[in-house]
Amino acid sequence: MRGQSFAWQVILVGASLAVGCTVVPAPIESDTPSLSPIGPPPLATPAIPAVDPYATARNAMVADGIIGWGIEDPEVIEALGRVPRHEFVLPEYLDQAYENHPLPIGYGQTISQPYIVALMTQELDVEAGDRVLEIGTGSGYQAAVLAELGVEVFTLEIIGPLATQAEERLSRLGYTSIRVRHADGYYGWPEEGPYDAIIVTAAPDHVPQPLLKQLGIGGVLVIPVGPVGGYQELWRITLREDGTAQSMSLGGVRFVPLTREEAP
Repeated sequence: MRGQSFAWQVILVGASLAVGCTVVPAPIESDTPSLSPIGPPPLATPAIPAVDPYATARNAMVADGIIGWGIEDPEVIEALGRVPRHEFVLPEYLDQAYENHPLPIGYGQTISQPYIVALMTQELDVEAGDRVLEIGTGSGYQAAVLAELGVEVFTLEIIGPLATQAEERLSRLGYTSIRVRHADGYYGWPEEGPYDAIIVTAAPDHVPQPLLKQLGIGGVLVIPVGPVGGYQELWRITLREDGTAQSMSLGGVRFVPLTREEAP
C-alpha cells in the first residue's frame, strides 16, 4: 500500500452521486452526536453467529458507500467487508449499522461514517507489521479495521467507559493486535513510539506537536483540524527524511471535537 497516491475532488454537500461515477463526494461527518450521555449499557450484540444476518447489508455498504465513493485500495475494501460494524453500535441503531453515516455511541461521541473510516485508512498507507497510533478509540471500529490490515494498533480513549467497553469488545471479537489505554490522546503514547502512522478520529483546533514528535521518518499523520462545532479540514501530514512535514488537504469534514483533560 505504501507509495500509492490518490487524488480527491471535493464537491458541495448534498450533491448526488451515482454508483460508478468517477467524482468523489466531500468527506463530511454530518451526524450530530447525542446531547446527553447514553450511559454505560454495552454497545455490542452477542458474538457473531455462524450465519451472519448482516452479511448482505455489509456487502452493500462496501459496494455503494466504499467502492462507489471512490475508495480504491483493495486491502482497505476487504477490511471494511470483514469487520462487523453492527458489533460497534448501540442496540437502538442496529438497523442503521451499515448505512453510510455516523451514529451516536454515547457520551457525546460517534462512530464515524464508513466512507470516512475507509478514506482515512487508505491515506495512512500502512503495511502489515506497521505500528499505528489511534487517538480516539470510541467503540473500537476504526481500530478493528486497522487490525484487519495486519498492523499493531495502540489506541487512546479519554472517556473511561468507552475505553473499557472497546477493550472488552475487541478482545471478544479476537483482535489481539490492539492495545487500548484510557488517557488524554493529545499527548499520544510516547513510550511505544515512534509510529509508522498516526490517525486522529476527533478534531483539535491545531495539530498537536506531541503527536508529530512520535511520528517516525516517512510516517503519515491523518487528522481533522478546525473549530469546535464547525467544519474542519482533513489533513495528511508526512514526515520527510529531513525532519520537515509535508501537508496535503483531503477536503472538508465534520468531527466531534477532541476531548481534553481539564487543567488542574
